Amino acid sequence: MVSLTKLMLLEWRKLNRVMVISEIIIYIVILMLLPTFFIKVVLPEMGQSYAAAMELNGFIQMGFILMGGSLINHVFIEEYKNKTMALAFSYPISRKKLFSAKVLFIASFVFGLTLCSFILSGVATYTINQFFPMIDGTLTSLDIITYLATSAARSVAITLMSFAPLLLFGIWKRAVVPLIICSIFSMQLPNFAQFVGIEPDLVVIVFAVMGAISIWLSIQLSEQLGET
Repeated sequence: MVSLTKLMLLEWRKLNRVMVISEIIIYIVILMLLPTFFIKVVLPEMGQSYAAAMELNGFIQMGFILMGGSLINHVFIEEYKNKTMALAFSYPISRKKLFSAKVLFIASFVFGLTLCSFILSGVATYTINQFFPMIDGTLTSLDIITYLATSAARSVAITLMSFAPLLLFGIWKRAVVPLIICSIFSMQLPNFAQFVGIEPDLVVIVFAVMGAISIWLSIQLSEQLGET
């Protein structure tokens, strides 16, 4: 019997790894530098304390929602269009297990990258601030503990949010453009919610729940919606 781990490794082998790795490097480099850029040029008030800078970084890392949308395109939509999904359906593996492996692959990928980016971005922000001071106050051990805990929680939320368009645009409609638009919308909405009096964290929770529901329905309906 094929394990989920082997199926997840198979998903990695099927990807255009050069393109995906290049995309990852671009994401991480940009998101490492964005916090200090925003503090210096766009939102200097976020440099009032390390706590404010950490809050800003939490929203910047939402960019990995778009990475999740890209992976949904590679792992689901492109396989349908290339007919490799039809080949996978011919194997003696249940579609629920096949879809579960695909979802776990994307989830582990997005979570790992987001958490790594949080850490690298935090280190880069602190290091740059030592040479070009822009954040008031000093970094304390409590700040570090809070940042690590927040990074883990945010990484889970971002991972779930990236799955919001999975069922409708990834599996049912198999539409790349609406998928990316939905990813951009869910990525940006928490940043602008506060301007209309909505708590950003509430938006994050709502989209994370939507992502979790999308995952569950995608797996449960894989026999019906997974047709070639």
